[in-house]
Amino acid sequence: MSRPPLTDDDGEVRELTAEDATLFRPSAEVDPGVVEAMQRLKKGGRPKVEAPKAHIGFRMAADLVEGIRGTGRGYNVRVEKVLREALDRGELNADEDLPKRRQAGRNR
Repeated sequence: MSRPPLTDDDGEVRELTAEDATLFRPSAEVDPGVVEAMQRLKKGGRPKVEAPKAHIGFRMAADLVEGIRGTGRGYNVRVEKVLREALDRGELNADEDLPKRRQAGRNR
């Protein structure tokens, strides 16, 4: 007894039966190229960068945050640039910037 075709003249797939399922073969056996293509697609997302950025969290005065965000889109890049320049100039010395009571706590 022959099986009915999987598709009709319009290309519509008929409802599959349990018997049809017994005839299925693994994708890798039928077309190994499809499996390789799916593996490449799974990776997705952004490409890996050599030096990924780190997420940090700290509290800042609300007016300062509002002012920074008020500069528009991309403010995080501008803040990073300003901080990097200050660091390069040696202006971010932790011992000089901390209030005196905080410095005493660090030396314990």
